[in-house]
Amino acid sequence: MTGASLRGALVVQADGPVRAPLYFGGDRISAAPAEDAATVDLPGHLVFPGLINAHDHLHLNAVPPLRAPAPFPNSYAWAEGFGAHFRDPAVAAALARPMAIRCWQGGLKNLLAGTTTVAHHDPWDAALDAPNFPVRLLRRFGWCHSLGQAPREGLPGKVLDRLAGLFGAPDPFGPPVVESFRATPAGAPFLIHLAEGTDAIARGELARLEALGCLAANTLLVHGVGLSRKDTDRVIARGAGVVWCPSSNLALLGATLAPRRLFEAGRLALGTDSRLSGGRDLLDELGGATARGDLEPAELLRLVTVDAARLLVMPEVGSLAPGKRADAVIVREERGRQSDGGDPGQRHHPAERLAGCRRADLRAVVRDGRPAIGDPDLAGWFAAAGVEVVSVTLDGRPKLLARVLARPEAIALEPGLELRPD
Repeated sequence: MTGASLRGALVVQADGPVRAPLYFGGDRISAAPAEDAATVDLPGHLVFPGLINAHDHLHLNAVPPLRAPAPFPNSYAWAEGFGAHFRDPAVAAALARPMAIRCWQGGLKNLLAGTTTVAHHDPWDAALDAPNFPVRLLRRFGWCHSLGQAPREGLPGKVLDRLAGLFGAPDPFGPPVVESFRATPAGAPFLIHLAEGTDAIARGELARLEALGCLAANTLLVHGVGLSRKDTDRVIARGAGVVWCPSSNLALLGATLAPRRLFEAGRLALGTDSRLSGGRDLLDELGGATARGDLEPAELLRLVTVDAARLLVMPEVGSLAPGKRADAVIVREERGRQSDGGDPGQRHHPAERLAGCRRADLRAVVRDGRPAIGDPDLAGWFAAAGVEVVSVTLDGRPKLLARVLARPEAIALEPGLELRPD
């Protein structure tokens, strides 16, 4: 089969939900069904675009986080505190795993939670070019880890060497900012951790970046906790953007940015950071942000679909419109809560359902028009799509996982994921 026709579900399009068939023609959304398309009946279901994680360090998701009695003033102080953490046997064991396995596990972490596209913020490893890597990756971009000059001068050489190994770079705060910014391909985003803190160092970083000539329409700042209101105005005026990672910010710094103004300007996306400092996955990030109440679930959905696609300059993902990549997340509608129709006073945006999901609740995650993980009763769809599967347990629930994704060493690193006898 070269396609699929999903029928009976409520499809969450960029301009609102619609109850209409959704057609996959190969790896793209199609306006009409393919002649040999498999029919997948999904009454009582919601179909969302595949989610976009705008910031992750894929190879760090198996490294135990640093526990601290009090918030750090900035990320550089956290990096210095991490020096002693390297002596933890669990940290040493995690870092001893091959880079290829750590990257694959980071990809799996995202896919299991409905994330089909990720912006990886670290040196590019050949492992990320592996065929059938679990998620689509941002590939056309420039990057620098952070400004880092003053903190770098105060860190012992041994700590710098260990951090370089942790982040996979000769210099954990490199490559050089101006050089990297100027080398960024035209029309591609330039990513940099910035203002990741609450002290004077973090609050002064936007001015430093601007003085270097590196604040432009393609600049995408990660974290931005230390941005003042005037700083936010400058970011918006320049057409730049910010990736918000609230779980990581709160864990490390005890604070995060106020997202409303950046969201309303269309200059905000959502990221997880890695489990080294952030939450488990993007679903948990959505749930936590919903509970905080800064943005509504429908607004948060934008941050992980259309807004993220625009800021990362990835126009082929982020929605379920014809011609887009056939990436999707499928969940059951919540019983007793209508997403459209019925009494207007009882209607709820379907994003509320997604924000309340855990990864085991997802019925299926689709990548390039083919199911990658799903519930066992969808076995016929896997077979029709030519996807060989293995049986797994995800957080206690049986699932089918595409065999090409089921690397045992990576599965062993992912908490809650276990292979089962076929």
